[in-house]
Amino acid sequence: MPDITICPTCGSDKIKKVQRDLAREFQGQSYTVPALEFYECPNCGERFYDREAVQKMQACSPAFAKPQTQRARAKARVPITAGARAAA
Repeated sequence: MPDITICPTCGSDKIKKVQRDLAREFQGQSYTVPALEFYECPNCGERFYDREAVQKMQACSPAFAKPQTQRARAKARVPITAGARAAA
């Protein structure tokens, strides 16, 4: 993304590239995108994200988490040995 010097929304020349942690929530689950770089206009509050910023947001967001398959969930389970069953 080329440098933005004028806010496309309000026309302000005060728009700046900033870097900060971005805290969000998706379906009640909070998450943070650390050290995200984007353009922000102090005049109107509009934010502009380039491709890298969007990819970073998607990587951190639970909305884009790949659901586990049944096979992956089965592999993640700890097997119970015969001795452990007898003790239980």
